[in-house]
Amino acid sequence: MSVREQALGSWPQSRMRNAFATLRAGGSEGKVFTGSVVMLAGSVLVSLANFGYNIGVAHLLGPGDFSQAAAAVTLLMLASCINLACQLVTAKLIAKTAVSGERAAVYQYMMRRAWLVGFGLSALLVGTSRWIASYLRMPSPTIIVVLGLGMLFYIPLGVRRGGMQGTCQFLRLSLNLAAEAFVKLIAAMILVVSGLGVLGAVGAISFSVFAAFLLPAGDAELRQKPAYYQPGSFLEGIQAIIFFVGQVIINNVDILMVKHYFAPDAAGIYAAVALVGRLLYFATWSVTSAMFPISAGSAESDSRRVLVVPLLFVAGLSTVFVIFLSSFPGLVIRTLFGSDFHRAGAGVEQLLAMNAVATAVYAVCVVLITYEMSRRLANTGWLQLVVSLLIVLSVSVYHDSLMQVIVIQQVLRVLLLVAVAFPFFRRAPDLQEEAS
Repeated sequence: MSVREQALGSWPQSRMRNAFATLRAGGSEGKVFTGSVVMLAGSVLVSLANFGYNIGVAHLLGPGDFSQAAAAVTLLMLASCINLACQLVTAKLIAKTAVSGERAAVYQYMMRRAWLVGFGLSALLVGTSRWIASYLRMPSPTIIVVLGLGMLFYIPLGVRRGGMQGTCQFLRLSLNLAAEAFVKLIAAMILVVSGLGVLGAVGAISFSVFAAFLLPAGDAELRQKPAYYQPGSFLEGIQAIIFFVGQVIINNVDILMVKHYFAPDAAGIYAAVALVGRLLYFATWSVTSAMFPISAGSAESDSRRVLVVPLLFVAGLSTVFVIFLSSFPGLVIRTLFGSDFHRAGAGVEQLLAMNAVATAVYAVCVVLITYEMSRRLANTGWLQLVVSLLIVLSVSVYHDSLMQVIVIQQVLRVLLLVAVAFPFFRRAPDLQEEAS
């Protein structure tokens, strides 16, 4: 029995028909479906631009220097735990607030704190640039300094996107994400070709963050004079941070650890394999993002039906993705990154297929964890954090080969899926009672 069938097996057929019938009626599931389609279409554009960036930089720099740029991108992804936590908390609080003035108060409260955190993060990266560059075997700390400058705007950008997500402006949110990705692509090609090399590729990242922040946010309602606002639950903020810290570690720390333990060329090949897996993750995350504010604002009796659409979306996308990469791994690597990344004896085909399966398993985990977070203070975020730390510990001990690094992550992600799915099986009798 598949993961999808296990998760949905307790639903009566009549309940499933009602859930999909509501799509046409414009209920909560309809909003999730429409939002998912919009976010998924935007995700395609973002993924194409991000792939264009990585492929262009890889072809221009080669495996060794590409590993430097990939490490910088990964540092940005690690910082995204704060960016996404701000986005998620802002979206949840706004979605659960009906009064316009209170929504404005939530938004402005979160934005003030985001600027403080952004300044602190930027200063931290600049101040520790020499140590970070040394650990990652980078040629110059200037690369980290340039990346740190972009962090000043990266955290406030999360709050701005949270405002779009909380008010269900999915089209505007998708366009903002796409604009950042395309600005990064165009700027990187110009700067790298002009002779700046790795520094130009990293500078394009910081420039794209700044450009995305300057785009109109359509948040006139959120900028009006705020009503009195009692700050939201501190525990909700902690929950979001824990969730995203675990998420970014699971998705990105392997690239940094491989960069530290392996030669530059091997690290570049691994980064290419990992970036292909990210294509699936970003596509499925766009669907989950559409579900979150709608689930948070739905009544308890409707919330379970909201989960069906994104779970089916993610399961379907993951299945297609894994089958395709398992069938044509060599073709994918050669087409995207060139023959330098597809060397005889490197086992790139096996690496790509195994990484695709690991990413698919984790994508399903994220849907279940995010749904729980939208409804309550969930413990699944802590489980994810524990697994992410186990990945760090395990890879630091076992890194004899690139395949060993991926297998370790695969095993731990399967254990995470079993753990986060358990509450849904435990509550299956409640679902049947509710249906009757």
